[in-house]
Amino acid sequence: MPRFKPLHAALLSVAFLGGAAGVAGWEHFSPPLAAAQAQAPAANPLLVQGLPDFSPLVDAVGPSVVNIRTMEKVTRQGVEFQGFPGMDPDMLEFFRRFGLPVPNMPPQQRPGPQGNEGGDDGESQPSGVGSGFILSSDGYIMTNAHVVEGASEVMVTLADKREFKAKIVGADKRTDVAVVKIDAKGLPAIKIGDVNRLKVGEWVMAIGSPFGLENTVTAGIVSAKQRDTGDYLPFIQTDVAINPGNSGGPLINMRGEVVGINSQIYSRSGGFMGISFAIPMDEAIRVSDQLRATGKVSRGRIGVQIGPVDKEVAESIGLGSATGALVSAVEPDSPAAKAGLQAGDVIVQFNGTKIDKVSDLPRLVGNTKPGSKVSLTIFRRGKQQQLAITVADVPADESQVAQAPEASGATANAKTLGLRVTDLTAAQKKALGVRGGVQVAEASGPAARAGMRPGDVVLAIANTEVASVKDFEAALAKADQSKPVNVLVRRDEWAQYLLIRPQK
Repeated sequence: MPRFKPLHAALLSVAFLGGAAGVAGWEHFSPPLAAAQAQAPAANPLLVQGLPDFSPLVDAVGPSVVNIRTMEKVTRQGVEFQGFPGMDPDMLEFFRRFGLPVPNMPPQQRPGPQGNEGGDDGESQPSGVGSGFILSSDGYIMTNAHVVEGASEVMVTLADKREFKAKIVGADKRTDVAVVKIDAKGLPAIKIGDVNRLKVGEWVMAIGSPFGLENTVTAGIVSAKQRDTGDYLPFIQTDVAINPGNSGGPLINMRGEVVGINSQIYSRSGGFMGISFAIPMDEAIRVSDQLRATGKVSRGRIGVQIGPVDKEVAESIGLGSATGALVSAVEPDSPAAKAGLQAGDVIVQFNGTKIDKVSDLPRLVGNTKPGSKVSLTIFRRGKQQQLAITVADVPADESQVAQAPEASGATANAKTLGLRVTDLTAAQKKALGVRGGVQVAEASGPAARAGMRPGDVVLAIANTEVASVKDFEAALAKADQSKPVNVLVRRDEWAQYLLIRPQK
């Protein structure tokens, strides 16, 4: 384990160098330095001076941070396994959280609910250690959903060493936020900060229980905001040391306010590597309010599958900048289908808010109350359009799958792109849920290099919607085939743009 020099020792060394020895050195080199300073331009003022003292923050926030231990009913075999009898619960939490296999442990013996299958006594054993913080003086506590997942019992230890058995009010796996409740009054509630005021480079502090070491304080700076990691939320990235057991603890700004919940780390070694992620507090509060009110989270949905818009596609279809969310599939009978949304549309605004990147749309839709009527601004065939849509929270029906194509004649213009296309039958259109399009019977040359293959359905070409081979040929005849031709292709349940580049 790496060894670190204590910060106070380093500061004492600096102080010593600035003492008598430093003064003597200054007298010896005074004339040359004075001459150099007379010729040099005035130095820019320091933008940052000194290091912060975190002790007032610890005093103010420390009493609001709690340690959380969970118990889980498993058989003895589920906890004591080959080579690791009675494994430390911190390590069990680590392996489970970061998806790592437990060494020498058969799959049927991994800790979790499956450990009860064929078990004998269903004995409660430690299953994890985490952190949390007090939301309100009447006992509501926020933590991560993965901290309490699968727990049969949750124990909360306050900073003053009082211990309470907690009830899980609700947990939301999608945002990894959970709320638990203890039977206590007059607790020191934490102050909620404004994430919008948080700046990259700003000092922040974490308090938690890494590896069960309660009330451990670590500090660093905000490395980035709105960091996409493929999850539902945009995270706050920091270089604050976070380890197993810190999960669910608060990320504190210099005003003593919580701005995030420490949730994840990036690691190739299994330990802290200078990159950690926190759930923004504004998103966490939205979730916790619903959990406290109903025990669950209700989210909006419109029933589309989406993907990113790359630069080449954006330029080819006339969108300009690579922004928005490309609709690759529309679920039948969904709000999107009823509003007239089509595969190949690019959603550029949701209810007046610009969609800069594809991940913006799920967050905006998810945070919209089901039943709300909102507007969509879409880009279709070179023009922007407005659609009205009612957000729902009902599950979508299963998508239909394309049938096998029936071969027929080819056309001259299609051959220049390496395509042989056919009309869709009425039955195929119904099965696919489309009003038109042509099916690819053969793809070779430029079309094959673009990624097209037999069975694909061409919905539009050169920004022109096609309903038949005749429409396809007419649109292709007008296109400048000396430049890449954009083709909107449906494959199974998905649609995407491909660029067919002419033969050189």
